[in-house]
Amino acid sequence: MKLITAIIKPFKMDDVREALNEIGLDGMTVTEVKGFGRQKGHTELYRGAEYSVDFLPKIKFEIAVKDDFAERVVDTIVSSAQTGKIGDGKIFVTNIESITRIRTGETDDDAI
Repeated sequence: MKLITAIIKPFKMDDVREALNEIGLDGMTVTEVKGFGRQKGHTELYRGAEYSVDFLPKIKFEIAVKDDFAERVVDTIVSSAQTGKIGDGKIFVTNIESITRIRTGETDDDAI
């Protein structure tokens, strides 16, 4: 089992969600987060004063999938979130040791 964590631009959230639904993904967790990488934030003007915005708004998807489905999910996220500009985001794929569905007590693949 794999945990796919994708950090993307906020305006691409609906595109990614719809693309994942089209390939049959049943569940995901989405969180509004802030951060920066090479993009390094930017400066803005507010009431005539310039100030630096270091942490930019992003969307974080967390998706648990079976091993054989992970590559398809990553490819779908890349194709639906990519703008070709700096700040498009990153995708992290990590191994999951165990999953338990709280309601039923199902574990691992059955709990996904």
